[in-house]
Amino acid sequence: MKWYLKVWKQYADFKGRARRKEFWMFVLFNMIAVSAISIFDYILFGSYVVYYIYALAAFIPSLAVGVRRLHDTGKSGWWMLINLIPLVGLIMYLLYMCEEGYIGNNQYGENPKEQDNTSNNNIDNNNNSNQDEYNYIKI
Repeated sequence: MKWYLKVWKQYADFKGRARRKEFWMFVLFNMIAVSAISIFDYILFGSYVVYYIYALAAFIPSLAVGVRRLHDTGKSGWWMLINLIPLVGLIMYLLYMCEEGYIGNNQYGENPKEQDNTSNNNIDNNNNSNQDEYNYIKI
């Protein structure tokens, strides 16, 4: 859920890079939200008004996370236009989204995996001191 919210916090941020996990978790939670909203919207109102409002609101963040994901693979955001080619474009787009990102920095910014690992290591280092004491006492 944090990845879904992260994309909404970066609503129209087309700069930088996005991990595969960030992209695919957004896609998953977005599909769940769309399904739930459309079902409840139809049951409650007999139409899809709320669904369309959500779809319009989610359009920009979806584009932004897609562009950042392409940046992670070293491609320009303009590659999103490949979706306009029927069938072949969608297949190529899905392949690009599944591709592992560049290791290290590229022209679009720092590797988001390294940024996440650095913040996790800081948390782990704080927890390791307590864990070492626990293991010492346990032995």
